[in-house]
Amino acid sequence: MNAPLPRPIVFRRPWYSVALERAIEALIMVCGISAVILVGGIFFFVFREAFPILASPNFGLGEFLFSIEWYPTSVRDVRYGVLAMIVGTLAVTTLAMAIAVPFGIGGAIYLSEFCTPKLRETLKVVIELLAAIPSVVWGFIGLTVVNDLLITLFDAAVGLNVLNAALLLALMSLPIIVSIGEDALKAVPDSYREAGVALGATRWQMVYRVLLPAARNGLLAAVLLGVGRAVGETMAVLMATGHAVQIPTGLLEPVRTLTANIASEMGEVSQGSEHYRVLFTIGVLLFGITFLVNLAADLAVRGRRR
Repeated sequence: MNAPLPRPIVFRRPWYSVALERAIEALIMVCGISAVILVGGIFFFVFREAFPILASPNFGLGEFLFSIEWYPTSVRDVRYGVLAMIVGTLAVTTLAMAIAVPFGIGGAIYLSEFCTPKLRETLKVVIELLAAIPSVVWGFIGLTVVNDLLITLFDAAVGLNVLNAALLLALMSLPIIVSIGEDALKAVPDSYREAGVALGATRWQMVYRVLLPAARNGLLAAVLLGVGRAVGETMAVLMATGHAVQIPTGLLEPVRTLTANIASEMGEVSQGSEHYRVLFTIGVLLFGITFLVNLAADLAVRGRRR
């Protein structure tokens, strides 16, 4: 007669451990959902303030988007045209990214692959300190240092222009691009590097042909966050662009951005007025621009994955 099999030993976790784990899971879920709720709430508040002017029959959306005439305080002929500010925002952001992305990705590659551990820690501290500088301080730098420098180097009539703001935004976006770009490169498995070395690839060939393609999604996220930092910046561009409502034909001409326009005029309008509603409509437009940038990046990432 066969002997009965011994019962398996079952280890039961204490009830408080299970309860703590479920509480942490619930907290994480609430944090994730709250981010969506907060973004939706912000958009609802901005759109609610802008809706009366958008629904008004006297407000022309085409004139608002495609006119360069911005005269909100005119007595006889009030005009709200933001085309010049849209072009100014895109010009400053595009130039800033053209400067920041090569330096940011290059800095991330250097920190990840070529830097010694001691120097890496020192440079990361410096980069974090660069990110800690307030935007108003960057604005003062543009207003005093960069302004005089551009006038001296390029014989510009005014040093507060597209190039001034782009240089500041590039410096402000660099810490984000470098930090997230380095994390994306570090996340690439070491087996990729070992396989590249085994095939006889040099260090630069391994970076160009192995690491950058493997980390492209993370690097794209770093660039996008840099774009978001540049588009949403207010005080620095307010102080460094010259604040002129015009479409720039060169890098040394003053412009006005959408965010700077809201910051400069919101304190002077009466709540509930037409001008007040139009400024919130500009906020809705900024939401739309940010959404299009994120959507284009998401489509690009999905296309690369396929």
